[in-house]
Amino acid sequence: MKPYETKPKRIIITTLCLIAGNALLAFLVAAFIIPHNIIMGGTTGIGIVLNRLIPSVSVSVFVLILNISLLIFGLFALGKKFFFTTIASSVLYPIMLEAFSRIPGIDSMTDNTLLAAVFAGCLMGVALGLVMRVGSSTGGMDVVNLVFSRWLHLPVALLVYITDIIVVGGQALMNPPESILLGILVLVLESIILDKVMILGKSQIQVYVVSEKHEEIRAALLNELDVGVTMTLIETGKLQQQSKGVMCVISQRKLYSVTELIRAIDPAVFITITQIREVRGRGFTIEKKHLDEK
Repeated sequence: MKPYETKPKRIIITTLCLIAGNALLAFLVAAFIIPHNIIMGGTTGIGIVLNRLIPSVSVSVFVLILNISLLIFGLFALGKKFFFTTIASSVLYPIMLEAFSRIPGIDSMTDNTLLAAVFAGCLMGVALGLVMRVGSSTGGMDVVNLVFSRWLHLPVALLVYITDIIVVGGQALMNPPESILLGILVLVLESIILDKVMILGKSQIQVYVVSEKHEEIRAALLNELDVGVTMTLIETGKLQQQSKGVMCVISQRKLYSVTELIRAIDPAVFITITQIREVRGRGFTIEKKHLDEK
């Protein structure tokens, strides 16, 4: 979120993202995952296994019990800060899952299991992305992964894979091979979409220019395209001559006009173009300010 946003605005955005993310996650589980027996990780996966063993108790109830138990465990192992930033999703998600599960016809939105897996994976990536963008967590197995990471000094990412394999493996024993393949498809799509959502609106392009006409290029970018630039001192490799490089960070829609302007000034220019995952600061997350402004 932007640094200049007021505290009430941050609270509103965080609340909306938490509600939307958990609602979307609950919807896709109720509409696609459970009806089509698609395997998944986390406490939802454990809840699905327990529901098969004890059909009288719904998946959402098992998830709520697991989430609250792990949340209390996290309170003692990770402290109050983690507890208060995770409590919302830990309680909100299972309640919403129960609510969506009671909607008539939600489990018959599609008869195509492959289509259900595709929608589940894509929507799961969006849902988790919304929650993670505001610095929160969906709770559940995240608590286990963080605690064991602290105790065993292992990377959280590694522990995520281990716990998911254990949970998915438990479901694999109770499902046909096709369900396992669909579960893998869901995880792959979730990872791809999650990555896109996390950097949505933050990704930019970095253009680095090496040219003898660096001063002309600098002036043109500043005055004609209103692009901020940074000058760097460089030394050529073979001749070891001192020169300057021009670096600018721009949006993708400006890339064509920037490169065409530079090539018009120096057709022999050396340019590198790099995708930047996130940019913060003046002109991007903070309003641009010109020197002539009072």
